[in-house]
Amino acid sequence: MLEVVELTKHFKQHKAVQGINLYLERGEIVGLLGPNGAGKSTAIAMMSSLISPTAGEVRFQQVDVLKNPQLLRAKLGVVPQELALYEDLTARENLEFFGRIQKMKNPELKRKIDEVLTLIGLDDQGKKLVKHFSGGMKRRLNIGAALLHEPEILIMDEPTVGIDPQSRNYILDSVKRLNKELNMTILYTSHYMEEVEFLCDRIYIMDRGTIIAAGTKDEIKHILAAEQTIQVRIERHNQAFIHMLKAEPVISSVDERDQLMTIVASKDVPLFSTIFSLAEETGAVILGIEIQTPTLEDVFLHLTGRALRN
Repeated sequence: MLEVVELTKHFKQHKAVQGINLYLERGEIVGLLGPNGAGKSTAIAMMSSLISPTAGEVRFQQVDVLKNPQLLRAKLGVVPQELALYEDLTARENLEFFGRIQKMKNPELKRKIDEVLTLIGLDDQGKKLVKHFSGGMKRRLNIGAALLHEPEILIMDEPTVGIDPQSRNYILDSVKRLNKELNMTILYTSHYMEEVEFLCDRIYIMDRGTIIAAGTKDEIKHILAAEQTIQVRIERHNQAFIHMLKAEPVISSVDERDQLMTIVASKDVPLFSTIFSLAEETGAVILGIEIQTPTLEDVFLHLTGRALRN
């Protein structure tokens, strides 16, 4: 349905996106993951025809979007990372504004506004000024604005950043419902790996402007088929212990969060004795240790050397 071919964007000396290739089939949810600065938002801006690429193509239903952007724009909804709302207008007035941009007219526009307010759970808040909304309500209204014209493709750029768990769960359930009930094709970027696990059929991992892995969740996890993930909980931060673990040739990566270390290493080498020996040498106190099945986040860390939320 949507295809990107060798898409590239350079800003003077900065190579934001470097020859990426990806595609979306009708009716699937595809995840685009990467740390801040990976080039995700720039790629999305090119895919939605907001900025022109330095090189490469975007094709919608085999039509070149650069030559004919209106064909895609009529079928596309975009939920930007930054809120695109007028806080001194009501929720209903915001939706009416964006509906008019899409050249929608009454009574169809009124019907769609009512329908969208119900879909995003704000049907009783339509006359309330947006500046009085919570962060989660604003995020939901931001999504509603992208749904008014019944898009066939929805691009969502980190739509759950900075909101409460209830609103986040509501948004995730809504995305699932849009996909299943309307067969909507969705490109979803997020910093939360559990969201991708819940939503996406296929995943692209992006780092430093390039696609570094692609496939289904199982295919992505299989990247670590020859690796093992070991979680070690220590009493307190010990930089010497971490440094010595990273220096071990069979260890691919070490990530520490709140004294919980995730170690990715070769399956062929038993590591428990090495870990305890290094702990004794550096004075680290181990509170617990276990081998875990590799997760998507383990793969991400293995490929990029950075935790997803960094």
